[in-house]
Amino acid sequence: MAAEAMVLIDQTWSFAIAYHAILRAGRALMYSHGYLPTTKNSHKTITEFTKIILGDKYSDLILHFNRMRRKRHDFIYDSQNYTTESEARTAIRTAAELIGQIETRIIEKKSEDIFS
Repeated sequence: MAAEAMVLIDQTWSFAIAYHAILRAGRALMYSHGYLPTTKNSHKTITEFTKIILGDKYSDLILHFNRMRRKRHDFIYDSQNYTTESEARTAIRTAAELIGQIETRIIEKKSEDIFS
């Protein structure tokens, strides 16, 4: 993942890359269910949709994804560049785990669609 390559160079961008990887996976999850995110508040919509589909079992990961969303917003729109290496590495781990779960759900959904 590009975020891993960046973690020692720029922790905030590493964090943002990890966040965007989750966001893209969440968008793919929405598409797999036949939905498109809204143009307004699309990041929040994707976060909420991912929470609904993955369920309570992954609530801690979704909570972290939502926190990442808010922190990324502060970085992009308010120029708050204050991510630590630990935060960046946690974001990378969260991204890997959450993306793995999303990929599994997309594959399961595709199998359901084929056999229904």
